[in-house]
Amino acid sequence: MEAIILSAGRGSRLLPLTEDLPKCLLPIGLTTVLGLQLDTLQRAGVEKVTVVTGFNADMVAAEIDNRPAGPKVKKLFNPFYQVADNLASCWMARKAMKNDFLLINGDTLFSPKLLDIVLTSPSAPIAVTIDKKEHYDGDDMKVTLDGARLTAIGKTLTPQETNGESIGMLRFMGEGRKIFKNEIKSLMTNNKGTKSWFLSAIHGMAQNGIPIETINIQGNTWSELDTPEDYEICRRLFGNSEAARARFSVL
Repeated sequence: MEAIILSAGRGSRLLPLTEDLPKCLLPIGLTTVLGLQLDTLQRAGVEKVTVVTGFNADMVAAEIDNRPAGPKVKKLFNPFYQVADNLASCWMARKAMKNDFLLINGDTLFSPKLLDIVLTSPSAPIAVTIDKKEHYDGDDMKVTLDGARLTAIGKTLTPQETNGESIGMLRFMGEGRKIFKNEIKSLMTNNKGTKSWFLSAIHGMAQNGIPIETINIQGNTWSELDTPEDYEICRRLFGNSEAARARFSVL
């Protein structure tokens, strides 16, 4: 299993923290957001990672090049990061989708146990990692399920349609890789492609009857990083204390 991390964005909602520093380089304990992602992937045996960069790409490249150990990392620059959403980053990384891979948002942090669940779950061409909770807000990437199969995904789903939320980690295996690449190509060749999230590709496929499975990681630790409040949660969970560092140590 390989991994693709989408880390092109600046993180404007985190200003002034991201005035010059890309969101993926915000400090978490003794490392950074990207560093912790790579450490966790290394622990799980993922040996090859592609990181899609954008804002201040040279700083992200330096972070990767200065790592003393870890998976082999290929850097891909997305020159459209200022004018396009993350579907364009997937388009840039399509040649890295030759083998089974995880697709991970650059602002999603996750515990080693959660990653182990994703990697060892039953095989499926396309699987979206989800969590479940009592209440969902407008920022949550909500999902509609039919059993364990995803039938819709988006931030605008109504409470009645919502059965969980995507955490920003997907797994593609076998024919799922080609199906996803074909959907990316289809979206990027119309006038909405550069303004689309890659999860819009997942929604479109689900709506057209392509099986999209889910992996439920409810009860395991993860967090997304969009706001200063999120950053405090990430620091508390993943490295702002010796207890957290010991709990989530991966090296």
